[in-house]
Amino acid sequence: MRKGRPVATRISACGAVLGLALALAACSGSASSTHQQVPSPGHRASTAPPRRVAAGPPPGGGLSPAQIQTAYDLGPLLRRGIDGKGQTIVIVDSFGSPTIGHDLAVFDQRTGLPAPPSLRVIQPAGAVPPYQGSDTRAGWAGETTLDVEWAHVMAPGAKILLVETPTAENEGRTGFPQIVPAEEYVIRHHLGGVINQSLGATEGTFRSAAAIEQLRGAYQLAARPAYRVTVVASTGDNGAGGQTYNMRSYFPTPQVGWPASDPLVTAVGGTQLDLAPDGTRRTPDVAWSDSGGGRSAVFARPAYQDGVAGVVGHQRGIPDISMDASCASGVAVFSSYSGQPAWSAACGTSVAAPLFAGIVALADQEAGHSLGLINPALYTMAAHHDPGIVDILQGNNSWPFTSGGQAHLVQGFAAGPGYDLVTGVGTVNAALFVPELARTAG
Repeated sequence: MRKGRPVATRISACGAVLGLALALAACSGSASSTHQQVPSPGHRASTAPPRRVAAGPPPGGGLSPAQIQTAYDLGPLLRRGIDGKGQTIVIVDSFGSPTIGHDLAVFDQRTGLPAPPSLRVIQPAGAVPPYQGSDTRAGWAGETTLDVEWAHVMAPGAKILLVETPTAENEGRTGFPQIVPAEEYVIRHHLGGVINQSLGATEGTFRSAAAIEQLRGAYQLAARPAYRVTVVASTGDNGAGGQTYNMRSYFPTPQVGWPASDPLVTAVGGTQLDLAPDGTRRTPDVAWSDSGGGRSAVFARPAYQDGVAGVVGHQRGIPDISMDASCASGVAVFSSYSGQPAWSAACGTSVAAPLFAGIVALADQEAGHSLGLINPALYTMAAHHDPGIVDILQGNNSWPFTSGGQAHLVQGFAAGPGYDLVTGVGTVNAALFVPELARTAG
């Protein structure tokens, strides 16, 4: 499972939450790797116009909403009212967080963001057990907090629907028998236009390709013309590598994670930003070295990747697109689920996925309807060299690790001109990308 990483302390068992880390220094490492691993909230509503976000960073480190909004050029969109109004971002996480309503309110107040029109929590796959401060529960609470706060940063006018499931998503199919019906419930009831999944499992930990095929129902439903829901997933934080089923070791050959590898899902990889205090770039973005990416062993190349067949070969390649994920450019998060209110910094592709889910919500508003599967549009835009897509030219995701006292290296992929298996088609300039996506996918 993907995990959001603490930039200083480990939040949960490795692989439990795809792409999340909360803390302040370098992400902490697994014993086997030289890399870092890492009752419902009340309804809140606001009719106040969006306020200018605070320019200074929150306490505890990490990039502020103002810096990220500037870095991705959201200003022109927000000034003309493209802030996600009328849209709902669906965030799916195991267990959720018992303090998410309070924590989002504090985050908004400190950073100058408006409250979302609503924050609603549902548990369609069964009641979540009462919170206990285990590593697993704390890790998922941290993941939930990151997902909610930073999707909201990108689309401050959108509603947020948090979908909590009652079991942990780990490697293999664990957790997905609850996630799939929960997502199908959301889709069938038209509860949101974009679903964020900061979670996933290494393809090699499933018993067979058929085992994955049996779990694809929600994505197949989302792609139907009657629903047109965009599904986003983070690609993971093990570079070109992948955890084994026990989540204590790594495969010696390149791996990718599912559902990011699913052709009906938009896979979001990670970049590293170098920002000035005002959010402007000092240097161009580079690929984050831990960003998941590579070729699927399960899915064949979809038609929308035919134009990049020279890179992906006969297989589905991921990611499709990338956003900030590096621990060198982590983002500020506020949480209190541990009982001790704290600001920290978060990194991993669990940052990248909700950032991009927010971008999709803006494009849905721009188009006047949900866009559904956007992957064909992304590759069309890249082929046309639309200026809203910003190419990433440097970095790679080779994955070194140790096992049994021996050093290993999973040879990864390098970023370069055009599509690559580290950053996909690149990253975004939202002011240009949002109208381009709305037009092309609409």
